[in-house]
Amino acid sequence: MEQIKTSFDFEKPIAELIQQIEKVKQVADKTKVDMSATLIELEDKLSKTQNALYANLTGWQEVQLSRHPERPQTLDYIGMICDDFIELHGDRTVKDDKAIIGGFATINGETVMVIGHQKGKNTKERQYRNFGMANPEGYRKALRLMRLAEKFNKPVISFIDTMGAYPGIEAEERGQGEAIARNLLEMSVLKVPIICLIIGEGASGGALGIGIGDKVYMLEHTWYSVISPESCSSILWRSWDFKEKAAECLKLTSKDMLKNKLIDGVINEPLGGAHQNPVLMAETLKVQILKDMKALKKEKPEKMISNRIDKFCSMGVVVE
Repeated sequence: MEQIKTSFDFEKPIAELIQQIEKVKQVADKTKVDMSATLIELEDKLSKTQNALYANLTGWQEVQLSRHPERPQTLDYIGMICDDFIELHGDRTVKDDKAIIGGFATINGETVMVIGHQKGKNTKERQYRNFGMANPEGYRKALRLMRLAEKFNKPVISFIDTMGAYPGIEAEERGQGEAIARNLLEMSVLKVPIICLIIGEGASGGALGIGIGDKVYMLEHTWYSVISPESCSSILWRSWDFKEKAAECLKLTSKDMLKNKLIDGVINEPLGGAHQNPVLMAETLKVQILKDMKALKKEKPEKMISNRIDKFCSMGVVVE
């Protein structure tokens, strides 16, 4: 039986059952007593507990899972999904923003342009990547790469995982809002297929800056919202103490987003989250990407652009 790694308080019932199973196994090895019936009972209880727990997570619990330190990031998926990857750097104006990476890659022999946020796995990496929070030059680099993909008629694959665009004064001075708005406009009319995948956190304009696509998917345990629960709580209640309530009110989970027709689908994760089996998660994403690329390539660019614009324009429309 493959053990599920646990990290959060709500996973304690699972951790306790795994601990009980390990103790029974140790007793069985030490005493040579047949404990198979007890093990079967405990493993059955563990399986039921896992399925029930992960199928009924609250909004805040989903946010916690999306931030798991071992959760696969953009570079992990590129390494597992793509046959090769040539990273391209810089926005040709200011500098190379390390929070957003991108370049040409091949998937089963098909050339694509891959763009995504990269948070980093440890403190040093996170500082280097600015915790996945892009500056304006990051979004301008992404746009440069998307135009390059359009020039060579190659699909764009976008991996979204950010706490938001960098909110520093210098970022605003260099035109953070304009850079994101420009990406929204340009992605709306890009003449090649765009597939967007929310693989972790999808916060505000930072996520939307590379999130306009023909197909927009969320992994099962991710979130997508105009604001993070902590920031929402601090604005409404002047304290982070209400972040759990804010997470519920924001309706930011993949189920909520699909119900509200703001995404095209939810991609199921391995039991317990993508970090439990990154290889399986990558394979699932690869199948979905190849399926959508095949379908979108059959559409004429004009029709594809029209459908893309209509999809986003219909969001939030209320008919009384």
